[in-house]
Amino acid sequence: MGTKLANLTFDCKQPLTLSGFWSNVIDRPVGEGASEFFAQLPSSDSSPNWLFIQVPEDKTVKNRVHIDLECDDMANEIERLVGLGATHVRDVEEWGHAWSVFNDPEGNEFCVSGPH
Repeated sequence: MGTKLANLTFDCKQPLTLSGFWSNVIDRPVGEGASEFFAQLPSSDSSPNWLFIQVPEDKTVKNRVHIDLECDDMANEIERLVGLGATHVRDVEEWGHAWSVFNDPEGNEFCVSGPH
């Protein structure tokens, strides 16, 4: 058996709030037993679980790894994500591709592009 990605883990201040945000973004329900200390978006297929674990320290620097999402309609997705609590940081066009950079409610960077 090979190695596979099992979990995508966020260290955060408020697991319930952050898991609720990402639950709405990727349309995956928060799992049973969520608390102020831990929450998860369990996988129902071969994709990883998303875990949210409370830690005492604040985020202080740019993420070295981040999530890239793809959507069908950039204008509507930007509006939807901002409505859910994301901050639209900037739009980027480089290397023949275009995407938008966001921060989630705890400042974690993620990107969204249109279909490739």
